Amino acid sequence: MPDQTPPAARLNDPDIRRLLYPQLIGGVWIDELPTGGTRADVVHITADFMHGYELKGDGDTLLRVARQLPYYGRAFDFVTFVVTEKHVAALLPLLPAWVGVQQSGPAGLLPVRPACYNATVERSAVAALLRLDEIQQFMLARGLAGASTLRRREVLNYLRYADGVPLASLAHYVRQRLTARLEERLLARAERKTERDRLAGLRAKIKARRAKTGKKPGPKKDKKAAKKTSSKPSRQPD
Repeated sequence: MPDQTPPAARLNDPDIRRLLYPQLIGGVWIDELPTGGTRADVVHITADFMHGYELKGDGDTLLRVARQLPYYGRAFDFVTFVVTEKHVAALLPLLPAWVGVQQSGPAGLLPVRPACYNATVERSAVAALLRLDEIQQFMLARGLAGASTLRRREVLNYLRYADGVPLASLAHYVRQRLTARLEERLLARAERKTERDRLAGLRAKIKARRAKTGKKPGPKKDKKAAKKTSSKPSRQPD
């Protein structure tokens, strides 16, 4: 059935994000976090939990829900689907009772049902949120010799069956690393912005100096053409 929502009233991913972000109190959030074979739209990470959010706007469908949900269920302590009104009735039968649902609309986000604690989290899926070297560091710190030589698949397979590795300890480490990684990215982004601003300032000064002296930049020389011309032998008169 075609969408009957007037274009001006439609809410899509960017609109829902603007409504969701102010609700994520404490910790950090990460957009588009690779999670198994999919990407979680938003993951809220605190010292105590990871809460994955999947967003479905008026322009989206529910076709991928059955594929996305198992990945979220194995990795996150809480999962919530934030959807527009058109999706609510069709979505609820697709979700287990512990998955939360919020409805987005002009009035903001309205709770349909709260997210409950997820008891189906798996060690290997939580560890898979990290890079291989980060997982290896965790294993080496716990005295698991030889971890540095294992490939990613081998590491995750080991954690899948390693009852001696507490899920709580691993999840705590993963939350710490993801939080630190975001802070590192933000710092790198700030450094890049500072450098861009510095270069923009230099260009502005050069432009102002040229305008003051009336000197215009000369035409750019085509180095390849110049080289070709210089290497071409001159024709001798007959």
